Amino acid sequence: MTTRRRVGVIGLGMASAPHVQSLLDLADRVEVAGAFSPSAERRAAFARRHGLPVVERLDDLLGDPTVTALLVLTPPDTHAELVARCAVAGKHVLLEKPLDATPEGARAVVHSMEAAGLTLGVVLQHRFRPAAERLSALLRTGALGEPLSASVAIRWWRDDAYYAQPGRGMKARDGGGVLLTQAIHTLDLFVGLLGLPREIAGYAVTSPLRRIDTEDVVAAALRYGNGMLATLDATTVAYPGFPERIEIAGTEGSALLSGDRLEVHRKSGETIRDGGEGGTLGGGADPMAFSNAHHRAVLSDFLDALDRGRRPRVDGREALKVHRLIEALLRTAETGETVTL
Repeated sequence: MTTRRRVGVIGLGMASAPHVQSLLDLADRVEVAGAFSPSAERRAAFARRHGLPVVERLDDLLGDPTVTALLVLTPPDTHAELVARCAVAGKHVLLEKPLDATPEGARAVVHSMEAAGLTLGVVLQHRFRPAAERLSALLRTGALGEPLSASVAIRWWRDDAYYAQPGRGMKARDGGGVLLTQAIHTLDLFVGLLGLPREIAGYAVTSPLRRIDTEDVVAAALRYGNGMLATLDATTVAYPGFPERIEIAGTEGSALLSGDRLEVHRKSGETIRDGGEGGTLGGGADPMAFSNAHHRAVLSDFLDALDRGRRPRVDGREALKVHRLIEALLRTAETGETVTL
């Protein structure tokens, strides 16, 4: 049985666009009870653009007993506090990545929802790409054999206009740079496919291209418990931006996932091709240059989880894994020492 749920939206910035379209696409399953931003201008613009109701106070959503869940789409430094308030109000939460701007805040987000017995879903939508799901299935069934070598590369571009927004790229608001803000989606998918490494050694620097205090160039080596080695390459200085790539070489074949396009070559002679055109999907100057299809899949999975009493595919505990990876990458870059997970 599916239930048509009343939900609220908190945060009406740039990141809200694919979520709102997904809510409209799933209007048979969800009704927007109200949307909130502390900016009256944003509320008015949102109401004009989408024809959806807005509220002037966050408490109007938190205190509404007919509201089942809240989509939290605000900057990372607000997440821990907002999710704690949602938990107190008894609301399930679908949270835009990352969990929070700090490791402590990320863990607090998960704890507050678990302590309240509520469902937390996290918007890490790359796992929901059909080509990524196909690759995951091939790994699960052993079609590539035992993984021996892998790499993950996120070579994106962000221009001056992107960093002109106050606080963008600064630790105080975003908590991190390319790892936590841009690459987290692909890194989460990488972790979902291959798990966490045992050891990490790497570097992270800030390029001279922009005045930020977070990293925008990262390179690292990863060692897994089974002996597999992998490399990690993440940056936002690669003009004009390229599709992110995950490559896996196994005992029975190799796979290349480029954007939303999968290519697999098995030693048996079988070749598998799946997915779209392999475009940049938000990797260029326009970070919103992508379809909302995968956001819609995340929302649908979250609603299914509520209806069936199960965990979302990416819940708080699952999202903490990529946070652990990012935390370790920044630690090895800071100390110059290999970090063991």
